[in-house]
Amino acid sequence: MCQVDEEYNGLECNQKIPLPTLNRKCMKCKEETASLIIRVSDAFCRSCFKEYFIHKFRAMLGKNRVIFPQEKVLVAVSGGAASCAMLSQVQEGLSQDTPKKLRFVPGIIYIDEGGACGQSSEERQRSVAQLKSIFTETGFPYFIVPLELVFSLPTSVLVPLSSDPDRSNPIYKLAVDQYIKQNLVEETTAGAMSQLSIQDSLYSPEHKLALERLFASLKTLTAKEDMLQTLRQHLILHTARVNGYSKVMMGESCSRLAVKLLSKITLGRGAALASDTGFSDPRYGDVVITRPMRDYSSKEIALYSRMFNVPSVFISGLDTKTHDKASIQRLTESFVTNLQADFPSTVSTIYRTSEKLHTVIPAQSQTSESTSKCLLCLCAIDTEVDKASAFHATLVSEQLSQIRPQEMSHAAPAMSADQCCGEGQGCETGGCCSSKHRSLNHQDLKALLCYSCRLTLKDMETIDTLPPYITTEAEKRQKRSHMKLEISEFLLEDGDDGD
Repeated sequence: MCQVDEEYNGLECNQKIPLPTLNRKCMKCKEETASLIIRVSDAFCRSCFKEYFIHKFRAMLGKNRVIFPQEKVLVAVSGGAASCAMLSQVQEGLSQDTPKKLRFVPGIIYIDEGGACGQSSEERQRSVAQLKSIFTETGFPYFIVPLELVFSLPTSVLVPLSSDPDRSNPIYKLAVDQYIKQNLVEETTAGAMSQLSIQDSLYSPEHKLALERLFASLKTLTAKEDMLQTLRQHLILHTARVNGYSKVMMGESCSRLAVKLLSKITLGRGAALASDTGFSDPRYGDVVITRPMRDYSSKEIALYSRMFNVPSVFISGLDTKTHDKASIQRLTESFVTNLQADFPSTVSTIYRTSEKLHTVIPAQSQTSESTSKCLLCLCAIDTEVDKASAFHATLVSEQLSQIRPQEMSHAAPAMSADQCCGEGQGCETGGCCSSKHRSLNHQDLKALLCYSCRLTLKDMETIDTLPPYITTEAEKRQKRSHMKLEISEFLLEDGDDGD
């Protein structure tokens, strides 16, 4: 795990790390006694560490230049140390006495996942009450959304929208100049924001039972965690669109992204690694996901939260108190954590690798049609491969294993007259009836998913437990593809001149 120009001064793997000594001076001011040691040679005093932590956050935003002045940004808080530290940095950057203050308009969102994690109503209410007190002190508008509301989402959540090409400030410097010329009154904005306190949404008992049936139908913890992450992203995306937020801040640290990168590879999401681990994720079009905490290690966040009393709330999740081999995500986390204890450059090496990844958009995915995107994660579908590939061989094996011997020897029974739709041409072959009246099954849904989401669907006992907006959009895409296939002979290709 060692490499050239590593920040640990090129220590060899078999060389012992020198133990930290007392009375070390701060590496920055060279005067005060160091209060903490981040890495082997990085010792900071209290004031220099705070300045270093704040500068790191603003440097990440300034370097990428994704968030524009006066833009509405939704801060996703889970209650953990990383997301609460991110909220603290946003609050610090928007204070009146801060030099080079942040210029966006923030909001807070918390997704209550207690219904999927088996928490009681009392535990959920206790956690929400603690988070409400933290959100109220910031003065920012906040949204507390229970996970049960996924069963009332519209199908528009699964349609990637294109960003507005006619933005008034398409260039970052022009946007900053215009912001300065307008000379906005910050006190009025802060006062208006403190009055916008959005209460948590309510859900019906039917939605609670539907959520329990959904996660009960998933056979493995790996599939449950993947489905939970997908539904959480859909709720955040819908809340951002409804309330006019064009950016979303996620509190994923460097350590978390290192675990996420390896776990996503094992789950078959290698084609979407750049979007899943990069600073910005533009897959949704009008709403961009950002990760400003991706340069912080979990140790830095823990030290900052402990030293400056950043409040956080521990909320149990799906993998709480589970063993190391309970899921792929849990096994990967245990592997990286144990390796990091012996080789301190493990997380940084994995993280630097993620910075070099870029997404290659296939030719068929460059269009604005939603059918070229995965139904669940909205990434480009990566199953369009050659027949000589290993993935195609796996598909053929699955299809042959699902065909029974008696089904191969006997032809399918003819459709009776009362079962036929009676709409004319094509009914003898079953094409008309299958495209308009056949119910959705596993195979139909798999055709609309990427490889990783297919693995999640494979661990699901029945698709009837999925939220209605997913099945409705799947049926819509299925009918559209059948219709396009039926009229394919009359469509003009891109290279045709129309003669």
